[in-house]
Amino acid sequence: MATRVIIVRHGQSSYNTLKMIQGRCDESVLTEKGSADAHKVGATLASLRFDAVYCSPLQRAKQTAEVILPYLQNPPDLLAIDNLMEIDLPLWEKLTKSEVKEKFPDEYQCWKERPHEFSMGYPKEGSREHFPVLALYEQAQQFWQDILPRHQGGTILVVAHNGINRCLISSALKIPPARYHSIQQSNCGINVLNFAGRWGELVQLESLNQTSHLGDALPTPREGHQGLRLLLVRHGETEWNRVSRFQGGIDVPLNDNGRSQAQQAAEFLKDVPIDFAISSPMLRPKETAEIILQSHPTVELELQETLKEINHGLWEGKLESEIKQEYADLLRQWQVAPETVQMPEGENLQQVWERAIASWNAIIKSAALSSTELNTGLVVAHDAINKVILCHVLGLQAESFWCIKQGNGAVTVIDYPHGLEKAPILQAMNITTHLSGGVLDKTAAGAL
Repeated sequence: MATRVIIVRHGQSSYNTLKMIQGRCDESVLTEKGSADAHKVGATLASLRFDAVYCSPLQRAKQTAEVILPYLQNPPDLLAIDNLMEIDLPLWEKLTKSEVKEKFPDEYQCWKERPHEFSMGYPKEGSREHFPVLALYEQAQQFWQDILPRHQGGTILVVAHNGINRCLISSALKIPPARYHSIQQSNCGINVLNFAGRWGELVQLESLNQTSHLGDALPTPREGHQGLRLLLVRHGETEWNRVSRFQGGIDVPLNDNGRSQAQQAAEFLKDVPIDFAISSPMLRPKETAEIILQSHPTVELELQETLKEINHGLWEGKLESEIKQEYADLLRQWQVAPETVQMPEGENLQQVWERAIASWNAIIKSAALSSTELNTGLVVAHDAINKVILCHVLGLQAESFWCIKQGNGAVTVIDYPHGLEKAPILQAMNITTHLSGGVLDKTAAGAL
């Protein structure tokens, strides 16, 4: 059984409102809004049963956890542990971001552009060099190694901070520390991780930075960020998804539930400005996109062949149980090392990666040239296509394919505030709250 971990960032704090660096300074406390949002998190998680609840010992996180706890069914004791403390930035604590930029311009640039190389000295420890992001990454790994063996097959809740949450997610998925700033964590945002076994085995990011329980369908761009926002959506359910029949290049239409999912996605996104839209030409994503665009009637839909689903070759049209009978070893290989598999008379992941990323980069280049303000595009595609795009966004390779969840009708938000020149920001991933009403993805888990 998988071990489910739900990770929450603390509510808005007094230092957040002042735009001050908090780090491990423990003077910052929840604001009235921070407390109200923590109550919303508690209500959102009330239907789930947790085997353990861990939090950072710093006030802002501990207060958030204490608000959430009474909402839970038979809540366990709250355990505050040091390995969930925020990133240690001793020279910057209690300074505003503008003050840091002014006093430490070179260091701040390194922090933003090369966080894995960023270092600072300890003010009371002479010349000892401290690498905050690398140290936090190691701290996150230690948390997982200590905690996971205690809760195999259970569900745990973690309430902590922006930086440590990023490193918990990154270290679990092996996202490199260089991508530290590529993961967004909103105050009281919710993330879901699934560990297939012990530390070092497969980990799936089910969702990232859910905020709809706070009244925000999608996270707002970071302050000062304009440029490009892409809404990456997987098509709604097909009958073949439902029964786990491999479809790949076969042009299967949406079923009734899939059309309903597309309508729910349309309602979810109706107030989100959309400037352009692109889809795979296959029936299931094309219809999904057309339904979403009914509330954006002036936007024309462009179709791109390179966004078609992976070609499964001789597997297409077969149930997973049928493939297991004829291709047992290859199916097992696909499930554990997908990057090594050549589909019989079909594609391999490298071929899918090359065409999908070429198409994705072309979209970004074209959109970035068209506007200097926030420019939002809708891209509707498939499970495998979306997964390789997200691996690319997070600095992962094809072997991490199964680490990414993409539910039917799910919405993912990726910002490119600086075009292709700098790493993108994954603002939210695999949002399905508009489909299930809860934080867990309950869409079909069938074949691609």
